[in-house]
Amino acid sequence: MEWLVLEPKIKRWLRVVKFAVKTLLQGEKILCEIVFSEKVAESCFLDISCDAALNIFSFPENVAKCKKLLSPEKMFIALDIYEAVADLSPEIESLFASKFFTAVRAQANAARVKTGEAVRTILGQFEAAIQKDSSKSPVAGGVHPLTRYVMNYLVFLSDYSVHISTIVADGPANPQTPLPETEFSSLTTVVEEDPSATPISRRLAWLILVLFSNLDGKAAQYNNAALPYLFLANNLNYVVYKVQNSNLGLLIGSNWIRKHEAKVKQYLAKYEKLGWSKILSSLPENPTEEISPKEVKECFKKFNSYFQEAYKQQCSWVIPDPKIRESVKLSEKLSGLDFVDKPESISEPV
Repeated sequence: MEWLVLEPKIKRWLRVVKFAVKTLLQGEKILCEIVFSEKVAESCFLDISCDAALNIFSFPENVAKCKKLLSPEKMFIALDIYEAVADLSPEIESLFASKFFTAVRAQANAARVKTGEAVRTILGQFEAAIQKDSSKSPVAGGVHPLTRYVMNYLVFLSDYSVHISTIVADGPANPQTPLPETEFSSLTTVVEEDPSATPISRRLAWLILVLFSNLDGKAAQYNNAALPYLFLANNLNYVVYKVQNSNLGLLIGSNWIRKHEAKVKQYLAKYEKLGWSKILSSLPENPTEEISPKEVKECFKKFNSYFQEAYKQQCSWVIPDPKIRESVKLSEKLSGLDFVDKPESISEPV
């Protein structure tokens, strides 16, 4: 069945399933119990509801088997189906508690299990898509579209935290494909070493690590020594922000956040060292010492030359986060130098 035909059917099923179970079928059972004796009521309710209930709960199982559903962009409609069935479990157990409704209970359970399997399959496809992404890095070292896509996807995923946690926990352990050695390799065990980590926290942390591995490869495409670290800092900072400000923070944990915040600072320090080292090295080691006008002239000549060189390279580079942008301003690094602030320290010629 084509997705354009299947999708409206799914949405219609999602709209009516709770009403069908909680209102129509529940109402039929109550009516049977009011009108008939216990045995007759049970038989009557069986005749009225069994086929309808089987049809209702066979639909999600059939959808879960459809290959059209098994792609990352269909994740959230699959989760909506799973959520609908899972949330109705108490009503299903209560309505169809009789031994005569074993088939209905089994069908509802099969719908939940098969939809959960579909979600795990889609999650695996999502991971593979991250690994295979070959889009180029932004020229200015900003946040990569892949980073935005992956993190927005995971944020939406975390909104289903209860059900996605159950789905991941119910499945087999995720086989982790070995990743290339990267700048992020030291962070691999941040969640793995946490004894309190849940299957979903490990799964989400792994998906983010797969993203980092891809970004590390993209950073290597830059032909400037400093820009890769600015690119990595921008992207990692965006990831940390998304985790902190969503349910991902609750699922992955504060320890993960602290470790990655520290990594952002490391990248920024490397960017500053490689991007500004020549500029800062042109200044006196001890700016409080008196120096001759000739030395001052030479010093400013070097400073101006190195600054112009760095400016040409970096004027188009971007730092989207205003806090980070403020922290790496060159003027802030120079403001504490007496050499810059106190020209009177220059000695007069003898």
